Amino acid sequence: MAPETDHAESVRALRQLRKIRMFYAAGAALWAVSAASSAWDEPGGRQMWVSLVFLVVFAALLFMSSLWLRRQQADGSGEAVHHAAPRRTALGRHANA
Repeated sequence: MAPETDHAESVRALRQLRKIRMFYAAGAALWAVSAASSAWDEPGGRQMWVSLVFLVVFAALLFMSSLWLRRQQADGSGEAVHHAAPRRTALGRHANA
């Protein structure tokens, strides 16, 4: 039973990692726009530097989550994954049989 539970947990972790990666990408884009806008209005100002710091933080988080996702997908690439029961034909037999 443990391997099936481990597999389900790893699939769930990969799904959550993809979602959080999208969140980090959106945050990095938002802070990049904010940094560009504040640099246009007042180059070298405090708001520009704060935006750049947040941009670096979100870019680092995006990089780390992408690296973890790639590493997890490489580890589980040899395993067969079955997401649903096999389809049945009109005669009630499995399509694979």
